[in-house]
Amino acid sequence: MNFSNILKNTFTALAIGLVAASCSDDKSDDDWWWNTPDDGNDEVTVKPRYMWIDAGANFVRFANSKENIAEDLQKAYDCGITDVVVDVRPTEGDVLFNTSAVEQVTKLATWEGGYHFHERTATWDYLQAFIDAGHKIGLRVHAAMNTFVGAHSYAYGLGDVGLGFRDPDKKDWFTVVDYNGNLVNVMDCNADSYSTKFFNPANDDVQQYLLTIIRDLAKYNVDGIFLDRCRYDDWASDLSDLSVRKFEEYIGGTVSCDYQKIPTTYKKQWIAFRAKTIHDFIEKASETVKSVNSDIQFGVYVGAWYSTYYECGVNWASPKYDATKKYPNWASPEWNRYGYADHLDYLLLGAYAGADNVYGTTEWTCQGFCKLAKEKLCGEVHFSGGPDVGNGTGWTEGGRPDAVTNSIDACLNVADGYFIFDMVHVRMYDYWNAIKTGVDKYKKNS
Repeated sequence: MNFSNILKNTFTALAIGLVAASCSDDKSDDDWWWNTPDDGNDEVTVKPRYMWIDAGANFVRFANSKENIAEDLQKAYDCGITDVVVDVRPTEGDVLFNTSAVEQVTKLATWEGGYHFHERTATWDYLQAFIDAGHKIGLRVHAAMNTFVGAHSYAYGLGDVGLGFRDPDKKDWFTVVDYNGNLVNVMDCNADSYSTKFFNPANDDVQQYLLTIIRDLAKYNVDGIFLDRCRYDDWASDLSDLSVRKFEEYIGGTVSCDYQKIPTTYKKQWIAFRAKTIHDFIEKASETVKSVNSDIQFGVYVGAWYSTYYECGVNWASPKYDATKKYPNWASPEWNRYGYADHLDYLLLGAYAGADNVYGTTEWTCQGFCKLAKEKLCGEVHFSGGPDVGNGTGWTEGGRPDAVTNSIDACLNVADGYFIFDMVHVRMYDYWNAIKTGVDKYKKNS
C-alpha cells in the first residue's frame, strides 16, 4: 500500500473455490482485541474496527497540522472506528517517528494541485501527535511501517528519495530482479518498472537494520505495530548471488542451472525457501517488539489473495493449514511449515474486491476473502478484513456508500473485526456516515 498507487491501482479478478481445512480455534474470546469496549452507549462489547492512514495520501492534511489530525480522528471515532493504523514509514524508507537509524521524512509526493512534493516543516513528533489525539478520545492507535523497502523513484521526473540513493554503498542491500531476461539490481531500474525499491529480505544486514527501526518504534506508547510490505517485491526477485547461496544451503546442494531458472527448476523448494525467509524475520520482529514492551500487540497487513500471494514469499496462514490439498501446483509440506500466523497477535487482511463484489464465497469478494482467511488461520490469530474503498473496480470515482455499508456487514460478521483502507478515501468521498450506518446495523444485530 503506497501513495503512488493510491489513485491508480486496479485489481485483477481471480476466482477460486472454497477450501476446506481441519483446524481448531485456539484464541480465547477474552483476548483484548475481541472484547472492544464501546463508547458507553451500548451494553454490548464489539469487534474492533480498523481504519488505515496512509502516510503519503494524507500527508498534505496531516504533515503540519495537529488540528487536522484531531479533527479526522474524532470523525473516525464518531462513526464507529475503534482503532486507527498510522503509516509512519512510507515506501522510500524514511520515517515519521524518532529513531537514529534512518532520516526523518521531510517531503512526500502528492497529486493535489498537480503532482509535486509536499514538504513537512513542523518539528513536532508526527506519530506522537496521533497517539495523543487518539488516546484522548478513546481510539486505539497503532503504528505501521513499510518493511522491506529503502528508496523510491517518483514518476514524472519528480526525483529519487531514500537510503538507497543517499548511500550507494548500500546498493547490495537491494533486491536483484529478472528484468527483461537480465539480472539487474532494482536501484538500476527506472521508475516506470520498479518505483518502490525493495531490499533483499535474505540479507542479514538488512534484517538487522530493520529490527533496529522496529525496536525504536516499539518505544512509543502505541497499542500495536503492524508490518506492511514484509515480503519480497514480486516473483522476479530476489536472484542475487547472496540469495542463491542461501538457497543452496537450504536445499543442501548446488544449483546447477542459470539463476533465472531457479523459480521454475526448483519451484516448490524455492517457494518454501522464500516463505522461510519471511517467516523467520516475522519471528525476530515479534521478539524485538515484545522485548521492548510486551503489551504492544504485534501484527501484519497482508493481501487476502492467498492463491497467488506466495509469489511474494509470504505464507500468512497457520502452520496447521495444509495448503497442498488446495494448491498442489506450488504448495509443499515445507511451505506449510512456514505459515507465520502463530507468531502474530493480530492480522489485518486486505479483502480488496470490487464495489459490486462485496458478498460472496470466493476470492475477489470481500466476504469470501474473509471466509477463506478464517479457514487458513485455523484460530491461531484474530483478524480484521475489509475493502480498499478508493481503488479497484467500482471504487475509483466514489459514490458508493452502499458498498461501504455492506462491506461492514459482509466482513464484520465473518471476521473477528473490520478493516477499511484508507482514511483519505473516506474523507474524499465523505463515507463517514456510510461507516456509521454499517456499524450501527452490526451493533443492533449483535
